[in-house]
Amino acid sequence: MRTFDELVTEAETADVAGWDFGWLDGRATEERPPWGYARLLAERLGGVRSALDIDTGGGEVVAEAQVLPPRMVVTEGRPPNAERARALLGPRGVQVVESDGGPLPFADRSFELVTARHPVRPDWDEIHRVLAPGGHYFAQHVGPSSAFELIEFFLGPLPETRGDRHPDREVEEAERAGLVVESLRTARCRMEFHDVGAVVWILRKCVWWVPDFTVARYAGKLRELDELLRGGEPFVAHSTRHLIDARR
Repeated sequence: MRTFDELVTEAETADVAGWDFGWLDGRATEERPPWGYARLLAERLGGVRSALDIDTGGGEVVAEAQVLPPRMVVTEGRPPNAERARALLGPRGVQVVESDGGPLPFADRSFELVTARHPVRPDWDEIHRVLAPGGHYFAQHVGPSSAFELIEFFLGPLPETRGDRHPDREVEEAERAGLVVESLRTARCRMEFHDVGAVVWILRKCVWWVPDFTVARYAGKLRELDELLRGGEPFVAHSTRHLIDARR
């Protein structure tokens, strides 16, 4: 294995825009939920005439669909991601809208389908508002305590936030906004990190995991983690996901 400094320097300078995780190939793995969200999303997109994808990242998941509806719109709040989404989806006629998480900039009842893969925070009232009657919200959300083994390695115990993003609570919020939740599936998936560079890179990309993360600030914990990983065993964490289908 390369030195600590080599691994960290490489990860500090690597591109983290968009939602492509190919940089981690051979260095970290994450088990996928059993339902295959990208495939299911593609099926849904091929069956409607208008759709909105919220918090699209670099547009990578939408781009996997072979057929897009005549009106396809995506939103993204981070400018580097939005730029990447324009490059990827613009040639296919997709409108990319930069949105900072406030009210969705669309008229009432604008879309037959609203989707999201790992939205920052679903605004159920806004989702209900922009859905056409009979339209569906179909999404894969991050669940409670996701990656907390890694997050708490750096931040210490966080019992007050372990229940955030609970699927039962999200169902209640969706129904309170006027949606009918037709199905909900949950999964807990194993994650493995094999070198400290993989951890630096993921913490730069998923900035909400350790919000004040810098290599300098957490140098001691990173060196501690590097020593553990050099023992030959990966650092194991678990992601949680839920698949939700709700109808207006």
